[in-house]
Amino acid sequence: MQERSSVGELANRLRQELNRYSPGGKLPSSRVLVERFRVSPVTVSRALAQLAAEGLVVTRPGAGAYRAEARRASAPAGDTSWQEVALSADGAADLVPRTVDAAGVVVSLAAPPPGVIEFNGGYLHPSLQPERAMAAALSRAGRRPGAWGRPPLDGLPELREWFARGIGGAVTAAEVLITAGGQAALTTALRALAPPGAPVLVESPTYPGMLAIARAAGLRPVPVPVDADGVRPPLLADAFRATGARVFVCQPLFQNPTGAVLAPERRAEVLRIAREAGAFVIEDDFVRRLVHEDAAPLPRPLAAEDPDGVVVHVGSLTKATSPSFRVSALAARGPVLERLRAIQIVDTFFVPRPLQEAALELVGSPAWPRHLRAVSAELRIRRDAMTSALLSGLPQLSLPHIPSGGYHLWLRLPDGTDDTAFVAAALRAGVAITPGRPYFSAEPPAAHVRLSFAAVAGTGEIGEGVRRLRTACDEVFRGGRTTGKPFDSARPDL
Repeated sequence: MQERSSVGELANRLRQELNRYSPGGKLPSSRVLVERFRVSPVTVSRALAQLAAEGLVVTRPGAGAYRAEARRASAPAGDTSWQEVALSADGAADLVPRTVDAAGVVVSLAAPPPGVIEFNGGYLHPSLQPERAMAAALSRAGRRPGAWGRPPLDGLPELREWFARGIGGAVTAAEVLITAGGQAALTTALRALAPPGAPVLVESPTYPGMLAIARAAGLRPVPVPVDADGVRPPLLADAFRATGARVFVCQPLFQNPTGAVLAPERRAEVLRIAREAGAFVIEDDFVRRLVHEDAAPLPRPLAAEDPDGVVVHVGSLTKATSPSFRVSALAARGPVLERLRAIQIVDTFFVPRPLQEAALELVGSPAWPRHLRAVSAELRIRRDAMTSALLSGLPQLSLPHIPSGGYHLWLRLPDGTDDTAFVAAALRAGVAITPGRPYFSAEPPAAHVRLSFAAVAGTGEIGEGVRRLRTACDEVFRGGRTTGKPFDSARPDL
């Protein structure tokens, strides 16, 4: 983090001083800049590269850096208003018009303003990421023979075998495809299994990114409620009968956002119901490697208990590593595997081989199990710190379930609360949180927010963030921005 900050600061200083030089004029040498600003040669190199990317300087190997020539005046802006008609007419004949809206996803991807505590993040804080191990793996991978050539279309056989062993059961490497992150895998699966206009059953609440994928493909998400034990089988069966859907998207382990784990007695029921409906279950096993230190032994993936090809499994390395380490897997058996393969090839050709080689190097190194153990312990500490701070400092917020895996808590707001107003008040108080509304495909039964404890620097920031949330609570709840029935903290529903 210090190096990144130094690069930005040096780039700003050099940017301010560019007017001292005429176009084509030479800047001081790297050695002079190192001595003048008391930074490392790497910092100087990266700062100059940043200015070069902005078109402000030109670097010439062996000669140095020069101020770039003045840019030509840009052409006057054209008239793009015609696109409003073209884009609105694009889906006029669709049974279910496509809705391309990334707002629910951007909430977890956008960096908050400086000084704002990040309770809305969807990935590990850099201090929890295995940066050294990933860098070493990428370095070793780049030196492997053939590392920069074209990989097998299905993915490297050794990496497919590693994912197959992680799933277990009778799943083999031949039934695994390597994909570029869980979001891409879900996109491929939904496109393979449901035609435009079709209904797709989803947990309620569920991951906004999956809802965005479905709507962008012209699918109709149909909610099936979950409770503390996961999706409710009787309601799942009712939804299949009522809609004729042929796909159900499920997160059976540490569900996002509730943190629920599908109960043992429900697992076989879900598979039976889907099989009788002639439907597929897309199992999004996104967070298996973020189990907390105090968790009970994990259930196997649903795919490990499915001999009939009902389950299409999605597993990923991204959540346990870095948002930029986008390596995941799709596993399926039967004719659907060929359709998944074809769509993946058409969309992306293949995952870059250096990244696959780096993934193999990482998961095969002694650093990998050490990293998982360290993250498991730290997530438990952070979860306990946030839970304790919320229960003692913010009794207005209901915490119906404390998960033993994942990276967030799901909180119910007092009845009648406007979650948008609460999120805005929290941001004014200096903490970014995620509203609950985007997690529902239909009208939500109550207002919720999701708080992440993985994207912050540590327990100190968690405590400070909860203190700031207290200010937001005072503003919203005492300011009269709730309506309806009094809040009942004993209500168990998620």
